[in-house]
Amino acid sequence: MNIKIVVTFFFLIYVVGVLINSSIITVICLEVQLHKPMYLFICNLSIVDIFYTSVTVPKLLHMLLSGNHIVSSAQCYTQFYSFCLAAMVEEILLFVMAYDRYVAICNPLHYHRILSRRNCSLITIGIWAAAILNSFMVFSLLIHMSSCHSNVIHQFFCDAKSLTKTTCTTSQILFIVMNIEMLILAGIPIMCIFICYANIFSVIFKMKSKESRKKAFSTCSSHVTVVGIYYGAGLVGYLIPPYSDVLDSIFTIIYTTIVPMINPIIYSLQNSAIQSA
Repeated sequence: MNIKIVVTFFFLIYVVGVLINSSIITVICLEVQLHKPMYLFICNLSIVDIFYTSVTVPKLLHMLLSGNHIVSSAQCYTQFYSFCLAAMVEEILLFVMAYDRYVAICNPLHYHRILSRRNCSLITIGIWAAAILNSFMVFSLLIHMSSCHSNVIHQFFCDAKSLTKTTCTTSQILFIVMNIEMLILAGIPIMCIFICYANIFSVIFKMKSKESRKKAFSTCSSHVTVVGIYYGAGLVGYLIPPYSDVLDSIFTIIYTTIVPMINPIIYSLQNSAIQSA
């Protein structure tokens, strides 16, 4: 494939993603009517989506344009840490947004008390703090592992799946730690999201008014779509056998570049408040 086409493709995805996410952040910050818990979390989601693509795409474009595909260990581990941080923030945010919908639909009378401005600020700080600490834990583990295999990574950025192939530390220890990490990073948030929506749909189906059910479904549809795309692409990417480098790269591209661009489009198309603002 012509290198110019590849560079143009990734550049356009990056620019469009940054512009759309920046627009949502600006609209939410400027419009007083959007200063609500749900939009605070959407704003944070847009911030982390910009961070997501900025971790991978600019370096990829530099490598493609310069022809230099060598990444130093420092750059590689910095990229890995930043990617872990972005992934964990996004996954906890998706759960918190599900909880926001759960409280709004299942416990509306206590919504403003549970998700007050102070509580939402503390939740946001807690999300970023937990992600920073968790990412540092995994980073500390990997940085002390010695490399005894090929240092060639068949991927366009340094992720956990690629880096663990180059280490010669006891595989059993690495396997246990990485599974604990996956449980914390993906398993717990997605399980909590399922619990929230199980309760939400239980309440919705008990509503007598068709209009009420439609309104309740519409408030959840964008979030359900984002969760499905995000976890679907990520799950497929990590379930691909280690010898399928081409498929691995394709799903990683979807996971790290396409999804962060799609998220704000989904929210802006399905959210009348953002559209009107």
